[in-house]
Amino acid sequence: MVSKRLSREAGHRRKFLTIIDDTPECERAVAYAARRAKHTGGVVVLLYVIEPSDFQHWLGVEKIMREEAIAAANAALDTYATTVRETLGIEPELVVREGKTTEQIHQLIEEDQDIAILVLAASSSKEGPGPLVASIAGKGAAFPVPVTVVPQNLSEEDLESLA
Repeated sequence: MVSKRLSREAGHRRKFLTIIDDTPECERAVAYAARRAKHTGGVVVLLYVIEPSDFQHWLGVEKIMREEAIAAANAALDTYATTVRETLGIEPELVVREGKTTEQIHQLIEEDQDIAILVLAASSSKEGPGPLVASIAGKGAAFPVPVTVVPQNLSEEDLESLA
């Protein structure tokens, strides 16, 4: 069970959580979430999760790999944040976590009671909608807040009219 959402109370703003990863559809989720945040007076939160399996090496190598992964995460977040700032004039919140992606999403939603909506984008590839979107249908993987799934092939005009 998720804790009570505070986004409708005085002094709080509704947050739209979007996951930053290396999938091509990620950009669509960010574009939609940022537009929704701007149009509703909310905030967009960009989360990058570093998977733990990336660091199971010798101690020195593990430290270097972790530092490189954190630098890559920050660079990816900065790229999307710059786009959001320049196109919509809003300031996103940036979060880097280490762990399993779905666990970190759940944990962040539990910790930040202003997060009210998770925005994901579905891939248009024949391999399927993508791992996060597919996990929604899995047992026990359902997220504790409403999830908006944005089709990857929506144009900028479509995103603007829907947001």
